Amino acid sequence: MSKSAHEMSIWDHLEELRKRLLVAILALVVAAGVSFYFAPGLLDILASPVGGLENLHVIRVTENLSVTMKVSLLGGTILAMPVLVFELLAFILPGLHQNEKRWIYFGAPSASFLFLGGVLFAYYVMLPVAIPFLTSFLETQTSIILSDYIDFVTNLLFYIGLSFEIPLIIFILAKLKLVTARVLLKQWRVAILVIAIIAAIATPTTDPVNMAILMVPLFLLYWLSVLLAALA
Repeated sequence: MSKSAHEMSIWDHLEELRKRLLVAILALVVAAGVSFYFAPGLLDILASPVGGLENLHVIRVTENLSVTMKVSLLGGTILAMPVLVFELLAFILPGLHQNEKRWIYFGAPSASFLFLGGVLFAYYVMLPVAIPFLTSFLETQTSIILSDYIDFVTNLLFYIGLSFEIPLIIFILAKLKLVTARVLLKQWRVAILVIAIIAAIATPTTDPVNMAILMVPLFLLYWLSVLLAALA
């Protein structure tokens, strides 16, 4: 019979962490391997906002391989997200009763949908606004380097996708009794300030238009977080 969360020693917790990290890393490696196979197609999709790969320039010998690995890692993160979140929730919420464990099975796919939703939002809404703004800011001949562009796009997609995980994070904090729906409702003004800071960090440009584009869905996700905190 497995030990309860209250009976586990520090060494038991470390062993549990080791096992779950091993599963998470294995899932990420396998998913990244699958994404590596489809990397050329993924690169074509990511390069479409600037007219395709033919409009990007390579200046280093290893550049093609490095950008392929970065795209594979991003794709692998998206594919492996259900396993990563499941292992995380199973580790930090070990004391759930049997009837509460359904929240773990609910949280894993929800995290994937939220992250994917953030990635799609960044790609279809933010990139079409950000790319023209950045490339035409000055009247100069713009030559876009492949590695710089892929770094920019993958970072944008990843961090926007991560910011869309706010409802799940709030739900976990509520399960741990660190926040309540009542507190979240009272602190909505503070939430707007925090969301503005997140938008300023995650937005690739400093103009208020792109910040507002990101703040609107984040604010809606905040109210979803209040609902999830009430359920928790």
